[in-house]
Amino acid sequence: MPNYIKVFLDGYGGYASYVWHEVTHPSWHNYFYWLIGVSLFFFALEWMKPWRENQPKFRKDFWLDAFYMFFNFFLFSLIIYNAASDVIVNFVNFYAQELTGINLKNSNPIQSWPMWGVLLLGFFVRDFVQWWTHRLLHKVDRLWEFHKVHHSVEQMGFAAHLRYHWMETIVYRTIEYLPLALLGIGLYDFFIIHIFTLAIGHYNHSNISISGRVTGAILGAAIGIIIAIGAFDISIIHSNASIAILVSVIFGCALIGYFVLGPGMKLLFNHPEMHIWHHAHDLPKDRRAGVNFGLSLAIWDYIFGTVYMPYNGRDIKLGFPGVEQFPESFKDQILYGISKSSS
Repeated sequence: MPNYIKVFLDGYGGYASYVWHEVTHPSWHNYFYWLIGVSLFFFALEWMKPWRENQPKFRKDFWLDAFYMFFNFFLFSLIIYNAASDVIVNFVNFYAQELTGINLKNSNPIQSWPMWGVLLLGFFVRDFVQWWTHRLLHKVDRLWEFHKVHHSVEQMGFAAHLRYHWMETIVYRTIEYLPLALLGIGLYDFFIIHIFTLAIGHYNHSNISISGRVTGAILGAAIGIIIAIGAFDISIIHSNASIAILVSVIFGCALIGYFVLGPGMKLLFNHPEMHIWHHAHDLPKDRRAGVNFGLSLAIWDYIFGTVYMPYNGRDIKLGFPGVEQFPESFKDQILYGISKSSS
C-alpha cells in the first residue's frame, strides 16, 4: 500500500518549489503571469468600454477581489490541488488494481489521443462536473453558507470571478479531480484547460458586453494557437516563413470562429449578460435555488432548464437577501460558515 502521507508531502513540497520558480521565472507556461495578463486584459476592456457606465472604475471591493484572485487561484488552490490530487489518484488506482487487477492509469485509452482530443474531453468533463457541483453549492444549505462569499459581490467586475470561500476549493477539487485523473489529464493538459476557463470566468464577471462574433473570433484564435503548438516545435521556429505559417493558421481560425462559431457563441458559452442573473439579488420564488449555473459552458443550463434571462439585466441589484449585513473583511469572510457566529 502506498504511503499516502509521503505522497501528500512530496506533492505539496514539490509544488511549493514549483510555485516559487513560477514567480521568479516568467515563461509561457506560468500560471502567475497568465493570471496577471488575463486580468489586465479584462481590466482594460472594462475601462475602455464598460457595460455599466455609471459603475466606478475601481468598483466596490475591487482590491479585496484582487487579493482573492491570488489567494484562491495561485497561492492556495493550485498548491493544495497538486498535493491532494496525487493522494486521490494513488488511492483509487491502488484499490482498483487490488479488486480488479486493472491499472486504471496504465490502461487509460486516451493516452494515445492527440492533444486537442484530450483537451476537448477534459474541458467538457470538468465543466459538466463543475456545473453539478455549483448546483450543490446553492442547493445544500451548509454549502450555500460558504458560497455566499462569492455572491456577496454587489458591483460586478472581472476580479469577482475568484472571490470565493476556500472551502469551495476543497468541494470542487474533491468532486472534479477523480474523473479527470482517471481520464489521464496531466498537469500540462490541465494548465491549458485552466487558463482557458480562467479567461472565460473573467469574461463572465466582467463589466463588458461583447457580440458573439467577437468572442467567436477570439475562441477561433485560441484554437489556432493550440493547433499551431501541436503542429510545430515552437522552439525551432526562427524563419519568417515559419512565423508566417503560424500567423496564417491563427488568423484563419479566428475568421472561422467569427463567421461559423459567432452566431451560436452565446448559446454555447456563458457570458456577462447571462451570468449577471446568477448574481441577482431578487429571483422568482420558483428559482430560489439559483439560475444560470454554468461556469464556462451555457449548454448545461439550456439542457437542464435552469436558464433565466427575462430581460437585459445590466442594472439589476446584485447579492442576496441580507447581503448588507455580510462581513466585509477578508478575515471574516474566510471564517464565514465555520465560526459559530456565522452559522
